[in-house]
Amino acid sequence: MKTYGFGIVGLGMISEFHAKAIGELDNGRVAACFSRSGEKAREFGEKHNCTGYNSLTALLGDADVDVLTICTPSSVHADTAIAAAEAGKHVICEKPIDIDLRRIDAMVTAHEKAGTTLCGIFPFRFNDVTQVIKQAMDRHRFGRLTFGGAYVPWWRDQSYYDEGGWKGTIRYDGGGALMNQSIHGIDSLIWLMGDVASVCAYTETLAHTNIEVEDTAVAALRFKNGALGLILGTTSIYPGEFRRLEICGNRGTAVCVEEDLVTWRFADETDEDATIREKYASMTETGGGASDPAAISHEGHRRNFAECLAAIETGAPPPIDGPEARRAVEVILAIYRSAEEGRPVALPLEG
Repeated sequence: MKTYGFGIVGLGMISEFHAKAIGELDNGRVAACFSRSGEKAREFGEKHNCTGYNSLTALLGDADVDVLTICTPSSVHADTAIAAAEAGKHVICEKPIDIDLRRIDAMVTAHEKAGTTLCGIFPFRFNDVTQVIKQAMDRHRFGRLTFGGAYVPWWRDQSYYDEGGWKGTIRYDGGGALMNQSIHGIDSLIWLMGDVASVCAYTETLAHTNIEVEDTAVAALRFKNGALGLILGTTSIYPGEFRRLEICGNRGTAVCVEEDLVTWRFADETDEDATIREKYASMTETGGGASDPAAISHEGHRRNFAECLAAIETGAPPPIDGPEARRAVEVILAIYRSAEEGRPVALPLEG
């Protein structure tokens, strides 16, 4: 089995989670890193025993690098991903895969042309409880889907937005509580419930100053299968609570709060349901990012990366490929358009 060399691009907080996750892969290692700050690249390289670069061109020319993980500000993901494709490198890109649908499409096209693999990162899909719900969904245990909800009642203090110079900006963040934080819950919601037909939304900035984006958002959804839904995404609710995901139908309901399964009820109970309720009742072991973005586990990233490498190894499309990672971004952009224009917005988006 080949061992893949990873190059980590962008050395902010999340890069440490990438390094930990890669270090626990059987077939992966951190080979290089890049930051525009030579000092930061040197320090990260020494810490993780890899080559530090302050030139992206130099990193892309490193023959030991097979896969790039992209941890830069959201609006520059496409630039790096396209350059990587042109250099023959696979890419695993942090959420959102980019903030512009046309740029995401350009990323997908570049990797298709190069024959390289483009993967998105949504680690919340890979926790045990979300997987159990997906298995029940695939077995049609919920019956006709009637309602799905994703609630992310998080808190970030003002210092979170004040540091770094790019957080809370339209240019670099592309949005606020939805695009940056709640996108994980939104991705899991549409992964389980299916495509969204239309949204009607409100967004506001209520608890922070000197930011260009929303810290509070609510949206009502109509799914293409006829079910209805709700999204709540905030960084304005002190002190921050665990995210909540609700999947409901006329034959069953599942609710998870972070990684705890709090409701698991079906009209047609099976012998394993009681065991599932007991096994997954107390799974959460971290703060879940509710008030501290660093209070998460890297295990979801490890599983996400392992799945990407398996796809690269076999040549099969990864489950979270470019078009799949694009879906949550499109829903969020539709929510923004609805809030701005004061009307329901249909998907897919036009223009």
